[in-house]
Amino acid sequence: MLQIIIDGQKEIRQEIGGMEKEMRKGFTGVNKRIDKIGSQLAYLEDDAPTREENEALDKRVSKLETQIASV
Repeated sequence: MLQIIIDGQKEIRQEIGGMEKEMRKGFTGVNKRIDKIGSQLAYLEDDAPTREENEALDKRVSKLETQIASV
C-alpha cells in the first residue's frame, strides 16, 4: 500500500516537471514577442516628430497656404 502511494507521488512529480518545461518554453516565447514589440515601439517613437517639429511644420504649411491663396 505504501509503495502504491510512493509510486503515485513519483508520477505526479514527473507530470509537474513536464509541465514546468512546457511553461518555460511558453514564457520564453512570450518574452521574445514582448521584446520584439518593445523594440518596434521604441523605433516608432524615435521616428515620430517632436512637438516642436510638428509646430514648425504647421507654420510652414500655413505660410504655403497663404502664398497659394494670394496667387
